[in-house]
Amino acid sequence: VQLVESGGGSVQPGGSLNLSCVISGDTISRYHMAWFRQAPGKEREGVAAISSYGTIAYADSVKGRFTISQDNDKNTLYLQMNSLNSEDTAMYYCAADDLTPTRTNNQALRPTLYNKWGQGTQVTVSP
Repeated sequence: VQLVESGGGSVQPGGSLNLSCVISGDTISRYHMAWFRQAPGKEREGVAAISSYGTIAYADSVKGRFTISQDNDKNTLYLQMNSLNSEDTAMYYCAADDLTPTRTNNQALRPTLYNKWGQGTQVTVSP
């Protein structure tokens, strides 16, 4: 199974980006999916997660600005990011979990829960 992210780039504060993560080698609907990010010198943090049964969780820092979604026909996970600010600058990773039957929203944003990862796509927000 491979996860390949795309859609990162440089944007000004207040701008938007839409990240994509394509899964190959398996069906996305089998997995709990999530987006994580990691800034230089900081720990990897959960941004948004969507379970295989449709439950969605967001980090407080992105609620109301970011939207996670997936297209099962395209085997693709998305992260629509609006009202970006400098604190959103980070490498963004797509992750998949097929080992955990159920989890709480807090658990869904923990990187240790996920066993498959993409290589990441860089998002830079600067004037």
